[in-house]
Order: sequence, then C-alpha cells, then structure tokens
Amino acid sequence: MENNYTIKNYSTEISIDDYLKDCVNVAEFLECCKVCPNYNKIWSCPPYDFNPADYWRQYKSFYLYGRKLTFSPEMTARHYDKEALEELTDIILKKEKAQMSSELFEMEKEFPGSISLSAGSCMRCGRGGCTRPTGKPCRTPDCLRYSIESLGGNVGLTITKYLNLELLWMEEGKLPDYFILVAGLLKK
Repeated sequence: MENNYTIKNYSTEISIDDYLKDCVNVAEFLECCKVCPNYNKIWSCPPYDFNPADYWRQYKSFYLYGRKLTFSPEMTARHYDKEALEELTDIILKKEKAQMSSELFEMEKEFPGSISLSAGSCMRCGRGGCTRPTGKPCRTPDCLRYSIESLGGNVGLTITKYLNLELLWMEEGKLPDYFILVAGLLKK
C-alpha cells in the first residue's frame, strides 16, 4: 500500500485569536455535525457538555499539521465499487490518522499544557465500537481527542488559508488525486 501513495507534510502556527476570527463558526459546524452518523455516537463528537469556543480560548496558539496523501496514477485511474473504495480509504486513513496522532501525542510531551486535535473523528474502537451509545465512559480517555471540525473549525477554509492547499472530493467509484488530513496542537 505504501508504494501507491506519497506523503507530504505541511505545518504552520497561528494565534488562537486569528484562528477563531478566520475559521471557527461553532453554530454552523454543529449543524453539520448533527447530520453525521457519528453525532452523539462517539465521545469525540458533539454534542459536548462544554462550549467549543471556550475550549479554543484556553490556548494561545494553534500548530496546524496537514498531511497530503497523493495517490499513484494507477490508483486514481481505477474504478472502484463502493465497498472496495470504502475499504481502501478506511485502511489508508486509519493508518495515516494513527501515525499523525502518535506524532502529535509526542509533541504534547514537548509543550506542557498542550492538547492535540485529531484528523477527523476517533477511530480507536472501530465502527460501532464506542461506548457512548451505551452511556458508558470512554475506554481510553487519555487518548480521546476532538477534531477541528467538531469544535467548529472550517477545515476546508483552514487548508486553503493556512496551508495554501485545496481539498479535493471523491467522485463515485474514483479516488481524488490526493487526500489531505488536518490535525493540530493547541498550545498554552
């Protein structure tokens, strides 16, 4: 699988005040979250028992970390059935999200009081494996991290404004030329 895509990392650091002003709209993105199948089903997803805007304001800066996965021409030229495409993207994204999380957990150790934000929703317990629907606490609360979008951040705008990249979307049965995963580190 590694030979079928290349990886390029991007990063920048911005003030929380600028990020809140430019890219965060909690009300708008909460409405987007409500139509997602993970809403109220995964501990890392809304609704929360805290105000996401207040969560951002606990920090001074945001180290933004993007990973661009560029697929080989063979992968992008191929037509996939729905199940094959879901399986392929699940394998790739789970692997790359886990790697990014591991790197960000290491960065948390370097910057006391910092906390990482994940690239998308938590995948640690697998599909349907989160304890939230049963009312039980998270199995791994020390690893629980929120995503940028779950806290009201506009990831598309973030990528364009701060990483000078553009999101591409999948078409039915096709991979885009690349995926971009975005995570980060909130620093005190």
